[in-house]
Amino acid sequence: MNWLKNEALRVRSYNSNVKMFLLATVFLQIGLGMFMVIYNFYIRELGYDDAVNGKIISAMSLATALVLLPAGLLSDRIGRKNIMIAGTFITAGTLFFRSFVQVEDFLVWGAFATGLFTAFIQVSGVPWLAENSTKSERVHLFSIHFSIMTASQVAGSLIGGGLTDLFHLVLEWSSLDSVRWSLFAGAVFFTSAIFPFLKMVELPAEKQIVIHSAGELSIRKQEKRDNFKLIALFAIAQLLIGFGSGLVIPYLNLYFADRFNASPSYIGVIISGGQAMTAVAILIGPVVVKKIGEIKALVILQLLSLPFLLLTAFTESLLVASLGFLFRQALMNAGNPIQTSLMMEMVGDEYRGLANSINQMVFNLGWATMGPVSTGIILIYGSYWGYAWVFTLTCGLYLISSLYFLFTFTMLSKRKQTSLF
Repeated sequence: MNWLKNEALRVRSYNSNVKMFLLATVFLQIGLGMFMVIYNFYIRELGYDDAVNGKIISAMSLATALVLLPAGLLSDRIGRKNIMIAGTFITAGTLFFRSFVQVEDFLVWGAFATGLFTAFIQVSGVPWLAENSTKSERVHLFSIHFSIMTASQVAGSLIGGGLTDLFHLVLEWSSLDSVRWSLFAGAVFFTSAIFPFLKMVELPAEKQIVIHSAGELSIRKQEKRDNFKLIALFAIAQLLIGFGSGLVIPYLNLYFADRFNASPSYIGVIISGGQAMTAVAILIGPVVVKKIGEIKALVILQLLSLPFLLLTAFTESLLVASLGFLFRQALMNAGNPIQTSLMMEMVGDEYRGLANSINQMVFNLGWATMGPVSTGIILIYGSYWGYAWVFTLTCGLYLISSLYFLFTFTMLSKRKQTSLF
């Protein structure tokens, strides 16, 4: 209890801009949690097969990947607050549209539009927090942010699955109407994020005219090259994670439904449980970082998740699959704020927005590329071996990414330390 009180006190100590952003995050993630946990079922209720689900997920991820970089540049130019309000307003419209549309082409284009405009919110969040916090606050703030995101997704998953069963089993609506109105409720939650966004205050950017000597220009060019190299190194690791994640994560609800015939409520509970464990693991992350450092903490957490991923791949027990999923989810995602903090620390101030945009862009490219691959493998090999194959491929990609990150950034860290002497 003391630990929770300390966390609450820390959140209260943040400025109003941070607190309003965190409140908006709650509404956004509850809405998305409700929407995403049951949207795959909506596609099935309309009579489409999983190949259509693959197209929809790929379209959304591709749109996000394509627009993240220009959205980041636009965010730098017109302000984080304005870009997040516009993104929330238009994305909410796409969610309402997708709750009722039934034609396949409209389903795909609706998902593309959602991906396009959620990028406006995604790309501005981390820079907004960095700009409204001190260096000493950032590791903890990013951990709190990720925890609030996952905890809100927990609530969204539970509400989405619960509402669907309530409408269908208690009110005796049709399966299609039950899913459709749960999606609509998710869109309402998402829209509510506009109100805390409106209360935020954009900090005025400091504009300075500086004349640099030839030597200073040379140093700045070298700094630019170094920062671009760092961004590329982070992007490679994130691309591999995106490939692996895109094979499995969008279809976890279908995995539990296909292999174990689990109900929407159970799926909502188990996915929420994974997010709840992630929220706790994320808060433990800073403690691990203090003991062994950021690079080792990130890699160890990711590697510990792999046995649970394989357990989920091959088990025929719903209980074992659920436990495997819970631990994999918590351990793998606990490293996210650590990586974000490390990137924000290593990359220069003026390159943070670009680094965040590119990192998210390549992750979404992984999802866009792997969606059809995953559904194709499952359609060919069925509900057991299909999922076993995609989970195993994901495990391999995560392993490669973790080892790459360990060797690359350990060497980079040693070079920096050597250059100091």
